[in-house]
Amino acid sequence: MTCPCGCGAVIELLLSPTARPRWTLTARGDLPTLHPSVWRSVGCRSHFWVRDGQIHWVP
Repeated sequence: MTCPCGCGAVIELLLSPTARPRWTLTARGDLPTLHPSVWRSVGCRSHFWVRDGQIHWVP
């Protein structure tokens, strides 16, 4: 996915059950939810949740 902050960085999230760290992707219809939050440790350092297709920024 492309970082939602607008910096243009591509974020790759591992979904494999054996990967570490690992995210879980669920969907209700076409609305994705990711768990846990996404926190970029480099670049823009964005920290956010994806819930029901919406970005929720961590303050």
